[in-house]
Amino acid sequence: METTLIILKPDALQRGLMGKIITRFEDKGLQIVGAKMMQITPELAATHYESHHGKPFYDGLVRFMTSSPVLVLAIRGIGAIGISRGMMGATFGSKADPGTIRGDFGVSNSFNLIHGSDSPEAAERELGLFFADGGVVDWQRGNEGWIYDCSGATPE
Repeated sequence: METTLIILKPDALQRGLMGKIITRFEDKGLQIVGAKMMQITPELAATHYESHHGKPFYDGLVRFMTSSPVLVLAIRGIGAIGISRGMMGATFGSKADPGTIRGDFGVSNSFNLIHGSDSPEAAERELGLFFADGGVVDWQRGNEGWIYDCSGATPE
């Protein structure tokens, strides 16, 4: 099982899309193992986006991410990182395919609704940043055998 970080960005919250987006992850079969609404500080935003420091869009990105609360999620499942990124769609809503979160809810090339870790290493780092004080819960769902084929040695 992989655990990935998902951030519903300020535009998703301001537009009232939290429930619709969370429902998509749960409908897919992914498990929510952590959730918290928070206001990202400029320091946390700078740390999270440090790889973009010095790029032309960096200051605007930090300003945007600190402009309003966000919902931070820890989502778990087999292949959760790749599945989540596929569900999110292309970075820019204007280029995202219909059926994806950005494709269905976004048109902007600046506001893109959602962030998801892009690798296991990034997920570990980002989960450590946003859930440093805990809040990721290990729990068993009663329907796990109906989501994954658990009849063999390895669930699939």
